Amino acid sequence: MDSATVVPPYVAKPLELLPFRAVMLSPARVGDPASARALARPYRDVAARLGQWIDRGDACTDTAPALYLHEYTSGGLTVRGLVGALRMSERADSLAERAVWPHEAIHPEQAGELADRMLQMNLNPAPILLVHHGRQELRDLLDEVARAEPDWRYLDRTGQRQRLWAVRDEETVARIGNLVSDSRCLLADGHHRYAAYLRLQEEYPGTPWDAGLVMLVDQADTPLFLGAIHRTLPHVRLESLVRASHEAGADVTAQSRRRALGALDSTHLVLTDGETWYAVAPRGLVREAAVSWLHDHVLPRLPGSRHRLEHHHTVEEALAATSSAAPAVLLPSPDFEQVRALVESGGLLPEKATSFQPKPSLGVIMRPVSV
Repeated sequence: MDSATVVPPYVAKPLELLPFRAVMLSPARVGDPASARALARPYRDVAARLGQWIDRGDACTDTAPALYLHEYTSGGLTVRGLVGALRMSERADSLAERAVWPHEAIHPEQAGELADRMLQMNLNPAPILLVHHGRQELRDLLDEVARAEPDWRYLDRTGQRQRLWAVRDEETVARIGNLVSDSRCLLADGHHRYAAYLRLQEEYPGTPWDAGLVMLVDQADTPLFLGAIHRTLPHVRLESLVRASHEAGADVTAQSRRRALGALDSTHLVLTDGETWYAVAPRGLVREAAVSWLHDHVLPRLPGSRHRLEHHHTVEEALAATSSAAPAVLLPSPDFEQVRALVESGGLLPEKATSFQPKPSLGVIMRPVSV
């Protein structure tokens, strides 16, 4: 696939989260692979299919619109965020006006397919993830909400512990609105769905498609883990990667497997074909992310004009796909503040540059859209 080059528009301040009436799968269905059938083709039948699931108790519709405080725990890490319908109808004309900052470009055709799918489903099936640094007053308010008994509490089929509070009190909703209105949010996960939201808003202005489902996480309170996404390059020789790294201005040192993996940090990458290992230290890496250095300076120096990349979310997955005919580039985890500073200065990271984890299980909270 060609590299993504299109940057979706920027939603303008004030950031506004609107209450909505959620649809939720039953606890026994959340995280169950078979539950994906409820959201599968043909997409035009999804609304009716969910209605059938509600009738038989496999899903439910909330009693009234709300903002939702959603807390989930996975692998010992707890994440808490506000879930609401983000107003998408205003676009920013300047850096200062931007409320939502994508950090990757998108493929318009993929965003279009997602928009068509959601339109047929009449549904936002999962929230996109936004991260920000919230005010202490907002944290205190959400702590107060969380001291009450959750409206929903359960362990889902994936092992995630879910707790949700429906926030309906008008005064509390208004306070939340005031406290998030000036937030600058990094789009952590869901770039193509975000672009699909914007496309639907442009095509159906003045309707419920003016908003899209989001979860707003305070990265300074209950942060998502920011991990690397590693690469393997089929039909590229390790020697070519080493040569291109030298030419791009890096110190490349042959190492044992143990020492190379031990060098994988904020200033080093690792190249390997599974047998031979190199630690790569780009000079001047403090000024750019390692993944950007790879895409901007190394890949263009490889023989040939186009190279297929395969992406892997763990070192183990990458090494399992590594061979003499498909060497791996192992990348260090990005630094959140570095990513945010890059994006807010007008820059972008390459596609699939970051992995924010853990994501909430599918089906915990969905937003039906009726025009």
